[in-house]
Amino acid sequence: MAVFRTGNPALGENTFRGVSRAGGATMTLQGAVNKTGFSLLIMMVTATLTWNMEQPALPMLLGLVGGLVVALVTVFKKEWAPFTTPLYAALEGLLLGGISQMYEKQFEGIVPLAVGLTMGTLGALLLLYTSRIIKVTENFRLGLFAATGAIGLLYLVSFVLGFFGIRIPLIHESGIVGIGFSVVVVTIAALNLVLDFDFIERGAASGAPKYMEWYAAFGLLVTLVWLYLEILRLLSKLQGKDRR
Repeated sequence: MAVFRTGNPALGENTFRGVSRAGGATMTLQGAVNKTGFSLLIMMVTATLTWNMEQPALPMLLGLVGGLVVALVTVFKKEWAPFTTPLYAALEGLLLGGISQMYEKQFEGIVPLAVGLTMGTLGALLLLYTSRIIKVTENFRLGLFAATGAIGLLYLVSFVLGFFGIRIPLIHESGIVGIGFSVVVVTIAALNLVLDFDFIERGAASGAPKYMEWYAAFGLLVTLVWLYLEILRLLSKLQGKDRR
């Protein structure tokens, strides 16, 4: 029996278990692609709003808190995905637009480059996956799942320590260690896209219900947002190093 395992918390091995398959249309790859594209368009529109604001703090806060709440609802109520996924995309756009504005003010030109690299990575990995140049084996899944979990744990520890004024040295700085760490994280985030592609393909083959196309789009958005933020962080470290 195939195991659906991915490092993406939205697309875990139990995602397609327990979903209703009582008749009706089923999930397709093209449907998932279309809904992902539509969700990205929504995200771009709302991101443009906060990008052009002089004081985007409040919309960013709404995007941060609202996005987290909607994401949790979507994970536990997958059948609501046709409604929650577009809402999640809109809220994440508010957050990303504000974050992008802050990075752009400090490092001119960094945002268009980060967007281009993110979309380029998505396209390149999709091509490599569909041509089977990258093959998703069980060892590949297990290794990437473990690496993603380790990164998540490290970020959680860093977040908690931050409340006590403690900062994990080196990894957040623009030195060799910090840049190397970001390169590793960007690589792991990018490879999670491959697992997401594989996971969605398996879901479509299993005859998952139509609303799972929206849930698949949600899962891809989670990975793309992570990848974009990590690319931004890496580029800022590289430019920070050049300014020394």
